Parts: sequence; C-alpha cells; structure tokens
Amino acid sequence: MAELTKLEDKLGEVLGLAKAGRDATKSVAGMLDDEGLVATLRTMSEEAAETARRCEEVAAARSGRKTAIIEKARETTGEAKEMMQTYLGPDAEGLDGLEFLSMAEAGEVCHVEILGAMARNAGDRDVLELVEWALPIQERHLATVREGGVSLASEEDPQEPA
Repeated sequence: MAELTKLEDKLGEVLGLAKAGRDATKSVAGMLDDEGLVATLRTMSEEAAETARRCEEVAAARSGRKTAIIEKARETTGEAKEMMQTYLGPDAEGLDGLEFLSMAEAGEVCHVEILGAMARNAGDRDVLELVEWALPIQERHLATVREGGVSLASEEDPQEPA
C-alpha cells in the first residue's frame, strides 16, 4: 500500500469521520421524539454521505493512493464508532446522543479546518474546494446539535435522579 502524505492522511480521517457521522446521526435520531430535530438529523446524515462521496472523489484523483486513503478512512470510522458505543451505552437517551454528536461534530469541524490549512500550504486546489464546500456544513452541524442539546436540556427536570 502506498505511503500517504500528511495531507492525504488527514483526507482519510475526514472521509472516515464523515462516514461515521452519517451513521451516528441516524442512531441519535432514533433516540429522539422531536420530529423537527429528527428531520434535521436525517438531513445531516445525507450531508455527511455527500461529504464522504466528495472525499472519495478527491481520493480517487490521488494517483496510486486511493486505496491507502480509503483504508485510513476505515480505521477512523471504526475508532469513531467505538467511541460512540462507549459513550452511548444501552441506557442512552436523546440528550446523551446530542452531547455525543456535539463532540463528534466539533471534531469534524477541526479536522476539516486542519485539512484546509494543509491544502493551502500544499496549494492543493481539489482539497481546498472540498474544504470550502464542507466547512460551512460542518459548522452548521455543530451549531445544530449544540442548540438541540441545550434546548432538550432546558426541558429536563434537573432535580430528577439521573
């Protein structure tokens, strides 16, 4: 397998996180009763799938490196899913899910920003175009889950046993 540059390694991580995000939003949507938020999470899942598709498209243009980038993505997806399973045990509720998603989305924002910085340093137009498209979406996802979590928490009885 080809050795990846730091830029390609980060591209693989962004791809892996997008794939994990697609599944995580679907999973958390199943924990919620708020139909508006559920619909928003479904949209986020679709946008994560589109991000993954675009990452794969950029990876495919990397001569001889696509397989290694995809392998890095698989590794990252597996790690993210493992973290989700650890954080969201069998008794997890909607607020737990939104808290997890807030951490995951913050991580995705940072990874995309880091990928953008590397792409600027490398003068990589393909990756820069990907970042310019994905970053506003990731920032919106983070704001959405943060606001959803705060809203749901405001409805909780803070004196109720955990």
